[in-house]
Amino acid sequence: MRALYRVAGLLSLGLGIAGAVLPLMPTVPFLLLAVYFFARSNPVWEQRILDHPHWGPQVRDWRERRAISRSAKTLAVGAMATGAVFTYFTLGAPWYYVSIAILVIAGSWIATRNE
Repeated sequence: MRALYRVAGLLSLGLGIAGAVLPLMPTVPFLLLAVYFFARSNPVWEQRILDHPHWGPQVRDWRERRAISRSAKTLAVGAMATGAVFTYFTLGAPWYYVSIAILVIAGSWIATRNE
């Protein structure tokens, strides 16, 4: 079972790394998953994510207080809004409406979390 958790952790970490470079893909949610899986398979890797100077504080804030910083909220909602505009100009309807729905639902959820 530990091996399965380790593979899931590595996959989540890989997606988190991809999210750090790709503008419309999230990073922290995948790092949260990686920390969850590494806590059950490799605590050293879990601690490395928690100790990371940039991503560690965000992961710890969520883990300890279920909080998202104001700057992270702004960036997340801004990225989703940018994605909606991009979808409007590239794919048009009906995909634009799907993008707007995601922005409204996910953006509302993010905006209402603790800071």
